[in-house]
Amino acid sequence: MIALAASRRSKALGVEASPAALAGGLGGGLASIGGVAAWDVLPGASRTRSKRSIARLLDRLSDLGAGSEDSNDERLRHGTLILASVLITLISSIWVATYFAYGYPTSAAVPAFYQLITVVGLVVLARTSQFRVFRTTQLLMFLVLPALLQASLGGFVASSAMILWAIFSPLAALALQGLRRSVVWLVAFFAELVALALLDPRLSQHPAALPTGFVITFFVLNVMGLSLSAYVMLGYFVEQRERAHRALEAERERSERLLLNVLPRPIAERLKVDTGVIADHYDTVSVLFADIVGFTERSLIMAADELVALLDQIFSAFDRLADAARVEKIKTIGDAYMVAGGLPEPRPDHLEAVARLALAMREEVSAIAERTGLGWLAVRIGIDTGPVVAGVIGRRKFIYDLWGDTINTASRMESHGLPGEIHVTDRVAAALGPGFTLRPRGTSDVKGKGSMATYLLDGVDQLKPTGWTNVEPPSGRPA
Repeated sequence: MIALAASRRSKALGVEASPAALAGGLGGGLASIGGVAAWDVLPGASRTRSKRSIARLLDRLSDLGAGSEDSNDERLRHGTLILASVLITLISSIWVATYFAYGYPTSAAVPAFYQLITVVGLVVLARTSQFRVFRTTQLLMFLVLPALLQASLGGFVASSAMILWAIFSPLAALALQGLRRSVVWLVAFFAELVALALLDPRLSQHPAALPTGFVITFFVLNVMGLSLSAYVMLGYFVEQRERAHRALEAERERSERLLLNVLPRPIAERLKVDTGVIADHYDTVSVLFADIVGFTERSLIMAADELVALLDQIFSAFDRLADAARVEKIKTIGDAYMVAGGLPEPRPDHLEAVARLALAMREEVSAIAERTGLGWLAVRIGIDTGPVVAGVIGRRKFIYDLWGDTINTASRMESHGLPGEIHVTDRVAAALGPGFTLRPRGTSDVKGKGSMATYLLDGVDQLKPTGWTNVEPPSGRPA
Protein backbone atom coordinates (compact mmCIF):
# COMPACT_ATOMS: atom_id res chain seq x y z
CA MET A 1 0.00 0.00 0.00
CA ILE A 2 2.88 2.33 0.74
CA ALA A 3 4.03 2.51 -2.88
CA LEU A 4 0.62 3.00 -4.46
CA ALA A 5 0.40 6.78 -4.55
CA ALA A 6 3.72 7.23 -6.29
CA SER A 7 2.85 4.53 -8.79
CA ARG A 8 -0.25 6.44 -9.85
CA ARG A 9 1.75 9.65 -10.06
CA SER A 10 4.35 8.04 -12.35
CA LYS A 11 1.59 6.91 -14.69
CA ALA A 12 0.14 10.41 -14.76
CA LEU A 13 3.52 11.70 -15.86
CA GLY A 14 3.51 9.31 -18.76
CA VAL A 15 6.17 6.95 -17.38
CA GLU A 16 4.97 3.40 -16.91
CA ALA A 17 7.34 0.90 -15.35
CA SER A 18 7.18 -2.75 -14.54
CA PRO A 19 6.75 -3.92 -10.95
CA ALA A 20 10.30 -5.20 -10.90
CA ALA A 21 11.66 -1.90 -12.18
CA LEU A 22 9.81 0.16 -9.59
CA ALA A 23 10.69 -2.24 -6.82
CA GLY A 24 14.11 -0.65 -6.73
CA GLY A 25 12.42 2.63 -5.89
CA LEU A 26 10.28 0.89 -3.25
CA GLY A 27 13.38 -0.49 -1.62
CA GLY A 28 15.04 2.89 -1.77
CA GLY A 29 12.10 4.63 -0.13
CA LEU A 30 11.04 1.99 2.39
CA ALA A 31 12.82 3.11 5.58
CA SER A 32 14.17 6.42 4.58
CA ILE A 33 14.29 7.96 8.06
CA GLY A 34 16.24 11.04 9.03
CA GLY A 35 17.52 11.40 5.49
CA VAL A 36 19.46 8.10 5.64
CA ALA A 37 18.01 5.17 3.74
CA ALA A 38 18.25 1.77 5.39
CA TRP A 39 19.66 0.40 2.15
CA ASP A 40 22.61 2.75 2.48
CA VAL A 41 23.88 1.02 5.64
CA LEU A 42 23.90 -2.39 3.97
CA PRO A 43 26.86 -3.68 1.98
CA GLY A 44 26.48 -3.19 -1.74
CA ALA A 45 25.91 -6.88 -2.52
CA SER A 46 23.37 -7.27 0.30
CA ARG A 47 21.52 -4.15 -0.79
CA THR A 48 21.37 -5.42 -4.37
CA ARG A 49 20.10 -8.83 -3.25
CA SER A 50 17.45 -7.22 -1.04
CA LYS A 51 16.15 -5.06 -3.87
CA ARG A 52 16.09 -8.03 -6.22
CA SER A 53 14.17 -10.04 -3.63
CA ILE A 54 11.55 -7.30 -3.32
CA ALA A 55 11.37 -7.08 -7.11
CA ARG A 56 10.75 -10.82 -7.43
CA LEU A 57 8.18 -10.75 -4.62
CA LEU A 58 6.28 -7.85 -6.22
CA ASP A 59 6.32 -9.63 -9.55
CA ARG A 60 4.83 -12.76 -8.05
CA LEU A 61 2.21 -10.85 -6.09
CA SER A 62 1.38 -8.80 -9.18
CA ASP A 63 0.66 -12.02 -11.08
CA LEU A 64 -1.83 -13.06 -8.39
CA GLY A 65 -5.21 -12.26 -9.87
CA ALA A 66 -3.77 -10.05 -12.65
CA GLY A 67 -5.91 -9.64 -15.75
CA SER A 68 -4.53 -10.11 -19.25
CA GLU A 69 -5.28 -6.46 -20.08
CA ASP A 70 -3.79 -4.97 -16.91
CA SER A 71 -0.97 -2.50 -17.49
CA ASN A 72 2.34 -2.73 -15.65
CA ASP A 73 1.30 0.23 -13.52
CA GLU A 74 -1.95 -1.46 -12.50
CA ARG A 75 -0.13 -4.70 -11.77
CA LEU A 76 2.29 -2.79 -9.56
CA ARG A 77 -0.53 -1.23 -7.52
CA HIS A 78 -2.25 -4.59 -7.19
CA GLY A 79 0.94 -6.28 -6.06
CA THR A 80 1.72 -3.56 -3.54
CA LEU A 81 -1.73 -3.74 -1.93
CA ILE A 82 -1.44 -7.52 -1.74
CA LEU A 83 2.01 -7.19 -0.17
CA ALA A 84 0.73 -4.67 2.39
CA SER A 85 -2.20 -6.94 3.25
CA VAL A 86 0.11 -9.91 3.76
CA LEU A 87 2.44 -7.88 5.99
CA ILE A 88 -0.45 -6.56 8.10
CA THR A 89 -1.77 -10.12 8.40
CA LEU A 90 1.58 -11.22 9.81
CA ILE A 91 1.87 -8.23 12.15
CA SER A 92 -1.68 -8.84 13.40
CA SER A 93 -0.44 -12.00 15.04
CA ILE A 94 1.22 -9.82 17.70
CA TRP A 95 -2.12 -8.20 18.57
CA VAL A 96 -3.93 -11.54 18.57
CA ALA A 97 -1.40 -13.15 20.91
CA THR A 98 -1.07 -10.12 23.20
CA TYR A 99 -4.77 -9.46 23.76
CA PHE A 100 -5.55 -13.15 24.10
CA ALA A 101 -2.77 -13.55 26.67
CA TYR A 102 -4.21 -10.68 28.75
CA GLY A 103 -7.64 -12.30 28.72
CA TYR A 104 -9.45 -10.32 26.03
CA PRO A 105 -10.50 -12.89 23.43
CA THR A 106 -13.05 -10.51 21.87
CA SER A 107 -10.34 -7.94 21.16
CA ALA A 108 -8.02 -10.70 19.92
CA ALA A 109 -10.74 -11.89 17.56
CA VAL A 110 -10.76 -8.57 15.67
CA PRO A 111 -7.23 -8.86 14.15
CA ALA A 112 -7.78 -12.63 13.85
CA PHE A 113 -10.86 -11.90 11.75
CA TYR A 114 -8.75 -9.67 9.51
CA GLN A 115 -6.26 -12.49 9.06
CA LEU A 116 -9.01 -14.94 8.11
CA ILE A 117 -10.72 -12.60 5.65
CA THR A 118 -7.40 -11.68 4.01
CA VAL A 119 -6.36 -15.30 3.51
CA VAL A 120 -9.77 -16.18 2.07
CA GLY A 121 -9.66 -13.06 -0.11
CA LEU A 122 -6.27 -14.02 -1.53
CA VAL A 123 -7.51 -17.52 -2.37
CA VAL A 124 -10.60 -16.11 -4.09
CA LEU A 125 -8.45 -13.53 -5.92
CA ALA A 126 -6.14 -16.22 -7.23
CA ARG A 127 -9.11 -18.22 -8.54
CA THR A 128 -11.31 -15.44 -9.93
CA SER A 129 -8.90 -12.55 -10.70
CA GLN A 130 -11.53 -10.17 -9.28
CA PHE A 131 -9.19 -7.60 -7.80
CA ARG A 132 -12.00 -5.09 -7.27
CA VAL A 133 -13.63 -7.37 -4.67
CA PHE A 134 -10.33 -7.87 -2.84
CA ARG A 135 -9.60 -4.13 -2.91
CA THR A 136 -13.01 -3.16 -1.54
CA THR A 137 -12.78 -5.78 1.20
CA GLN A 138 -9.37 -4.55 2.31
CA LEU A 139 -10.45 -0.90 2.33
CA LEU A 140 -13.48 -1.75 4.46
CA MET A 141 -11.41 -3.75 6.94
CA PHE A 142 -8.79 -0.97 7.13
CA LEU A 143 -11.62 1.39 8.02
CA VAL A 144 -13.84 -0.67 10.31
CA LEU A 145 -11.65 -3.12 12.23
CA PRO A 146 -9.44 -0.53 14.03
CA ALA A 147 -12.67 1.14 15.26
CA LEU A 148 -14.09 -2.18 16.49
CA LEU A 149 -10.82 -3.04 18.23
CA GLN A 150 -10.76 0.38 19.92
CA ALA A 151 -14.38 0.00 21.06
CA SER A 152 -13.72 -3.51 22.43
CA LEU A 153 -10.79 -2.22 24.52
CA GLY A 154 -12.68 0.68 26.03
CA GLY A 155 -12.00 3.81 24.01
CA PHE A 156 -9.10 5.95 22.91
CA VAL A 157 -6.89 5.60 25.98
CA ALA A 158 -7.25 1.89 26.71
CA SER A 159 -6.76 0.97 23.03
CA SER A 160 -3.74 3.26 22.60
CA ALA A 161 -5.71 5.20 19.91
CA MET A 162 -6.03 2.16 17.64
CA ILE A 163 -8.29 4.18 15.33
CA LEU A 164 -5.17 5.86 13.93
CA TRP A 165 -4.62 2.84 11.71
CA ALA A 166 -7.93 3.49 9.93
CA ILE A 167 -6.33 6.42 8.10
CA PHE A 168 -4.86 3.82 5.75
CA SER A 169 -8.30 3.32 4.22
CA PRO A 170 -8.56 6.76 2.53
CA LEU A 171 -4.82 6.77 1.78
CA ALA A 172 -5.02 3.41 0.03
CA ALA A 173 -8.18 4.51 -1.81
CA LEU A 174 -6.37 7.65 -2.96
CA ALA A 175 -3.56 5.56 -4.40
CA LEU A 176 -5.78 2.88 -5.92
CA GLN A 177 -8.85 4.79 -7.08
CA GLY A 178 -7.79 8.39 -7.47
CA LEU A 179 -8.70 11.63 -5.73
CA ARG A 180 -12.41 11.81 -6.57
CA ARG A 181 -13.34 8.28 -5.49
CA SER A 182 -11.15 8.39 -2.37
CA VAL A 183 -13.11 11.33 -0.92
CA VAL A 184 -15.86 8.93 0.16
CA TRP A 185 -13.40 6.92 2.21
CA LEU A 186 -11.95 10.07 3.78
CA VAL A 187 -15.42 11.30 4.77
CA ALA A 188 -16.20 7.85 6.21
CA PHE A 189 -13.00 7.96 8.28
CA PHE A 190 -13.85 11.40 9.69
CA ALA A 191 -17.41 10.27 10.48
CA GLU A 192 -16.09 7.17 12.22
CA LEU A 193 -13.60 9.27 14.19
CA VAL A 194 -16.34 11.68 15.35
CA ALA A 195 -18.62 8.79 16.30
CA LEU A 196 -15.91 7.19 18.44
CA ALA A 197 -15.22 10.54 20.10
CA LEU A 198 -18.90 10.87 21.01
CA LEU A 199 -19.02 7.30 22.28
CA ASP A 200 -15.73 7.46 24.15
CA PRO A 201 -17.18 8.60 27.52
CA ARG A 202 -19.43 5.56 27.51
CA LEU A 203 -16.82 3.13 26.21
CA SER A 204 -14.20 4.30 28.70
CA GLN A 205 -16.44 3.34 31.66
CA HIS A 206 -15.32 -0.26 31.21
CA PRO A 207 -11.78 -0.10 29.86
CA ALA A 208 -9.53 -3.09 29.39
CA ALA A 209 -7.36 -3.70 32.46
CA LEU A 210 -4.05 -3.46 30.69
CA PRO A 211 -0.82 -2.34 32.38
CA THR A 212 -0.15 1.37 32.01
CA GLY A 213 3.27 0.68 30.52
CA PHE A 214 1.67 -1.63 27.98
CA VAL A 215 -0.90 1.00 26.96
CA ILE A 216 1.75 3.72 26.64
CA THR A 217 4.07 1.44 24.68
CA PHE A 218 1.33 0.49 22.24
CA PHE A 219 0.32 4.14 21.88
CA VAL A 220 3.91 5.10 21.03
CA LEU A 221 4.14 2.18 18.59
CA ASN A 222 0.85 3.17 16.95
CA VAL A 223 1.99 6.79 16.50
CA MET A 224 5.42 5.71 15.30
CA GLY A 225 3.96 3.17 12.93
CA LEU A 226 1.52 5.65 11.44
CA SER A 227 4.16 8.39 11.20
CA LEU A 228 6.69 6.05 9.66
CA SER A 229 4.18 4.77 7.15
CA ALA A 230 3.15 8.31 6.15
CA TYR A 231 6.79 9.39 5.92
CA VAL A 232 7.77 6.40 3.81
CA MET A 233 4.76 6.91 1.56
CA LEU A 234 5.63 10.55 0.98
CA GLY A 235 9.32 9.71 0.59
CA TYR A 236 8.52 7.06 -1.96
CA PHE A 237 6.22 9.46 -3.77
CA VAL A 238 8.98 12.08 -3.97
CA GLU A 239 11.52 9.52 -5.13
CA GLN A 240 9.22 8.16 -7.82
CA ARG A 241 8.38 11.69 -8.95
CA GLU A 242 12.08 12.38 -9.37
CA ARG A 243 12.53 9.02 -11.10
CA ALA A 244 9.69 9.87 -13.47
CA HIS A 245 11.18 13.31 -14.07
CA ARG A 246 14.54 11.77 -14.93
CA ALA A 247 12.86 9.30 -17.26
CA LEU A 248 10.95 12.10 -18.96
CA GLU A 249 14.14 14.14 -19.26
CA ALA A 250 15.95 11.18 -20.82
CA GLU A 251 13.06 10.70 -23.24
CA ARG A 252 13.11 14.41 -24.07
CA GLU A 253 16.82 14.24 -24.83
CA ARG A 254 16.27 11.17 -26.99
CA SER A 255 13.49 12.93 -28.89
CA GLU A 256 15.76 15.95 -29.26
CA ARG A 257 18.48 13.81 -30.80
CA LEU A 258 16.00 12.21 -33.19
CA LEU A 259 14.69 15.64 -34.17
CA LEU A 260 18.22 16.90 -34.84
CA ASN A 261 18.78 13.93 -37.12
CA VAL A 262 15.98 15.30 -39.30
CA LEU A 263 16.29 19.07 -38.93
CA PRO A 264 19.11 21.58 -38.39
CA ARG A 265 19.27 22.74 -34.77
CA PRO A 266 18.13 26.35 -35.43
CA ILE A 267 15.17 25.07 -37.45
CA ALA A 268 14.31 22.51 -34.77
CA GLU A 269 14.30 25.26 -32.12
CA ARG A 270 11.99 27.38 -34.28
CA LEU A 271 9.68 24.44 -34.90
CA LYS A 272 9.19 23.98 -31.15
CA VAL A 273 7.72 27.45 -30.72
CA ASP A 274 6.38 28.26 -34.19
CA THR A 275 3.48 26.18 -35.48
CA GLY A 276 3.20 28.19 -38.70
CA VAL A 277 5.08 27.90 -41.95
CA ILE A 278 8.86 27.92 -41.61
CA ALA A 279 10.41 29.34 -44.80
CA ASP A 280 13.48 31.48 -45.47
CA HIS A 281 15.12 33.06 -48.51
CA TYR A 282 18.91 33.03 -48.80
CA ASP A 283 20.69 35.23 -51.31
CA THR A 284 23.67 32.95 -51.70
CA VAL A 285 24.05 29.30 -50.74
CA SER A 286 26.30 26.54 -52.07
CA VAL A 287 24.64 23.23 -52.93
CA LEU A 288 26.36 19.89 -53.55
CA PHE A 289 24.95 16.69 -55.00
CA ALA A 290 26.94 13.45 -54.88
CA ASP A 291 25.93 10.22 -56.59
CA ILE A 292 27.51 6.76 -56.57
CA VAL A 293 28.38 5.86 -60.17
CA GLY A 294 26.73 2.67 -61.42
CA PHE A 295 25.06 1.96 -58.10
CA THR A 296 21.63 1.29 -59.61
CA GLU A 297 23.07 -1.40 -61.90
CA ARG A 298 25.05 -2.91 -59.01
CA SER A 299 21.90 -3.09 -56.89
CA LEU A 300 20.55 -5.68 -59.32
CA ILE A 301 23.36 -8.14 -58.68
CA MET A 302 24.55 -7.39 -55.12
CA ALA A 303 23.02 -9.05 -52.06
CA ALA A 304 20.67 -6.75 -50.15
CA ASP A 305 22.71 -6.71 -46.93
CA GLU A 306 25.94 -6.02 -48.82
CA LEU A 307 24.29 -3.25 -50.81
CA VAL A 308 22.89 -1.45 -47.77
CA ALA A 309 26.09 -1.97 -45.76
CA LEU A 310 28.17 -0.37 -48.51
CA LEU A 311 25.85 2.60 -48.88
CA ASP A 312 25.75 3.04 -45.10
CA GLN A 313 29.54 3.01 -44.94
CA ILE A 314 29.82 5.67 -47.64
CA PHE A 315 27.07 7.95 -46.35
CA SER A 316 28.25 7.64 -42.73
CA ALA A 317 31.66 8.84 -43.89
CA PHE A 318 29.97 11.69 -45.77
CA ASP A 319 28.08 12.61 -42.58
CA ARG A 320 31.32 12.86 -40.61
CA LEU A 321 32.93 15.01 -43.29
CA ALA A 322 29.88 17.29 -43.50
CA ASP A 323 29.91 17.77 -39.72
CA ALA A 324 33.61 18.56 -39.84
CA ALA A 325 33.05 21.13 -42.60
CA ARG A 326 30.13 22.66 -40.65
CA VAL A 327 27.76 22.38 -43.59
CA GLU A 328 24.22 21.04 -43.55
CA LYS A 329 23.25 17.63 -44.83
CA ILE A 330 19.84 18.08 -46.44
CA LYS A 331 18.80 14.57 -47.44
CA THR A 332 19.64 11.39 -49.27
CA ILE A 333 17.65 10.14 -52.24
CA GLY A 334 18.53 6.57 -53.14
CA ASP A 335 22.29 6.65 -53.66
CA ALA A 336 22.39 10.46 -54.00
CA TYR A 337 23.61 12.69 -51.17
CA MET A 338 22.68 16.39 -50.90
CA VAL A 339 24.55 19.01 -48.85
CA ALA A 340 24.23 22.80 -48.54
CA GLY A 341 26.57 25.40 -47.08
CA GLY A 342 25.53 28.83 -45.82
CA LEU A 343 22.25 27.85 -44.18
CA PRO A 344 20.35 27.85 -41.92
CA GLU A 345 22.99 30.15 -40.44
CA PRO A 346 24.75 32.21 -43.13
CA ARG A 347 28.55 32.09 -43.35
CA PRO A 348 30.84 33.96 -45.80
CA ASP A 349 33.01 30.95 -46.68
CA HIS A 350 30.22 28.51 -47.51
CA LEU A 351 31.44 27.89 -51.08
CA GLU A 352 35.01 27.15 -49.99
CA ALA A 353 33.68 24.79 -47.30
CA VAL A 354 31.50 22.90 -49.79
CA ALA A 355 34.35 22.69 -52.33
CA ARG A 356 36.72 21.25 -49.74
CA LEU A 357 33.99 18.84 -48.66
CA ALA A 358 33.61 17.64 -52.27
CA LEU A 359 37.32 16.90 -52.50
CA ALA A 360 37.27 15.05 -49.19
CA MET A 361 34.23 13.02 -50.25
CA ARG A 362 35.96 11.99 -53.45
CA GLU A 363 39.05 10.92 -51.49
CA GLU A 364 36.88 9.00 -49.04
CA VAL A 365 35.14 7.01 -51.78
CA SER A 366 38.51 6.20 -53.36
CA ALA A 367 39.78 4.95 -50.01
CA ILE A 368 36.71 2.77 -49.50
CA ALA A 369 37.05 1.33 -53.02
CA GLU A 370 40.69 0.50 -52.38
CA ARG A 371 40.00 -1.02 -48.98
CA THR A 372 37.05 -3.16 -50.12
CA GLY A 373 38.46 -4.13 -53.51
CA LEU A 374 35.48 -2.65 -55.35
CA GLY A 375 37.23 -1.27 -58.38
CA TRP A 376 34.00 0.00 -59.91
CA LEU A 377 33.20 2.28 -56.94
CA ALA A 378 33.38 5.99 -57.77
CA VAL A 379 31.47 9.16 -56.99
CA ARG A 380 30.16 11.88 -59.27
CA ILE A 381 29.74 15.34 -57.68
CA GLY A 382 28.08 18.55 -58.83
CA ILE A 383 28.15 22.00 -57.20
CA ASP A 384 26.41 25.31 -57.80
CA THR A 385 26.00 28.47 -55.75
CA GLY A 386 23.24 31.07 -55.69
CA PRO A 387 19.89 31.99 -54.09
CA VAL A 388 17.56 29.37 -52.63
CA VAL A 389 14.37 29.09 -50.62
CA ALA A 390 14.52 26.77 -47.59
CA GLY A 391 11.74 25.54 -45.37
CA VAL A 392 10.02 22.71 -43.52
CA ILE A 393 7.27 20.76 -45.26
CA GLY A 394 5.04 17.96 -44.02
CA ARG A 395 3.27 17.37 -40.72
CA ARG A 396 3.78 13.69 -39.88
CA LYS A 397 7.13 13.02 -41.58
CA PHE A 398 8.46 16.52 -42.06
CA ILE A 399 11.65 17.43 -43.88
CA TYR A 400 13.86 20.48 -44.25
CA ASP A 401 14.28 21.02 -47.99
CA LEU A 402 15.53 23.56 -50.54
CA TRP A 403 14.03 24.93 -53.74
CA GLY A 404 15.20 27.14 -56.57
CA ASP A 405 17.25 27.24 -59.76
CA THR A 406 20.47 26.74 -57.78
CA ILE A 407 19.22 23.33 -56.62
CA ASN A 408 18.29 22.26 -60.14
CA THR A 409 21.59 23.44 -61.55
CA ALA A 410 23.67 21.65 -58.90
CA SER A 411 21.71 18.48 -59.63
CA ARG A 412 22.38 18.89 -63.36
CA MET A 413 26.09 19.36 -62.67
CA GLU A 414 26.12 16.02 -60.92
CA SER A 415 24.07 14.14 -63.52
CA HIS A 416 26.13 15.60 -66.43
CA GLY A 417 29.42 15.04 -64.65
CA LEU A 418 32.09 12.37 -65.02
CA PRO A 419 32.92 9.47 -62.68
CA GLY A 420 35.42 10.55 -60.04
CA GLU A 421 35.11 14.23 -61.00
CA ILE A 422 33.66 17.34 -59.33
CA HIS A 423 31.61 19.26 -61.90
CA VAL A 424 30.94 22.95 -61.11
CA THR A 425 29.29 25.91 -62.79
CA ASP A 426 31.11 28.96 -64.08
CA ARG A 427 29.85 31.06 -61.16
CA VAL A 428 31.34 28.54 -58.72
CA ALA A 429 34.66 28.69 -60.60
CA ALA A 430 34.58 32.49 -60.55
CA ALA A 431 33.74 32.69 -56.83
CA LEU A 432 36.34 30.18 -55.60
CA GLY A 433 39.62 31.67 -54.45
CA PRO A 434 43.03 31.20 -56.03
CA GLY A 435 43.81 28.30 -53.69
CA PHE A 436 41.62 25.94 -55.73
CA THR A 437 42.68 24.18 -58.90
CA LEU A 438 40.08 24.12 -61.68
CA ARG A 439 40.21 23.26 -65.35
CA PRO A 440 37.65 24.13 -68.03
CA ARG A 441 35.51 21.29 -69.27
CA GLY A 442 34.20 23.34 -72.12
CA THR A 443 30.62 24.04 -73.07
CA SER A 444 28.07 21.45 -72.03
CA ASP A 445 24.49 21.11 -73.17
CA VAL A 446 22.72 20.90 -69.83
CA LYS A 447 19.13 19.67 -69.70
CA GLY A 448 16.77 22.52 -68.88
CA LYS A 449 19.61 25.07 -68.96
CA GLY A 450 20.97 24.98 -72.48
CA SER A 451 24.66 25.47 -73.24
CA MET A 452 26.76 26.18 -70.14
CA ALA A 453 30.48 26.71 -69.62
CA THR A 454 31.44 24.34 -66.81
CA TYR A 455 34.59 23.39 -64.92
CA LEU A 456 36.12 20.46 -63.06
CA LEU A 457 37.49 20.99 -59.56
CA ASP A 458 40.75 19.12 -59.20
CA GLY A 459 42.18 20.14 -55.85
CA VAL A 460 43.01 22.71 -53.22
CA ASP A 461 46.22 23.72 -51.55
CA GLN A 462 44.87 22.98 -48.06
CA LEU A 463 42.42 20.09 -47.90
CA LYS A 464 41.83 20.41 -44.17
CA PRO A 465 41.57 24.10 -43.25
CA THR A 466 41.60 25.31 -39.67
CA GLY A 467 37.95 26.31 -40.01
CA TRP A 468 36.86 22.64 -39.98
CA THR A 469 36.00 20.94 -36.70
CA ASN A 470 36.73 17.35 -35.67
CA VAL A 471 38.35 16.72 -39.03
CA GLU A 472 39.16 13.08 -39.72
CA PRO A 473 41.39 11.93 -42.57
CA PRO A 474 39.78 9.86 -45.31
CA SER A 475 39.56 6.21 -44.32
CA GLY A 476 42.81 4.39 -44.87
CA ARG A 477 44.71 7.62 -45.60
CA PRO A 478 47.27 9.28 -43.33
CA ALA A 479 46.36 12.62 -41.77
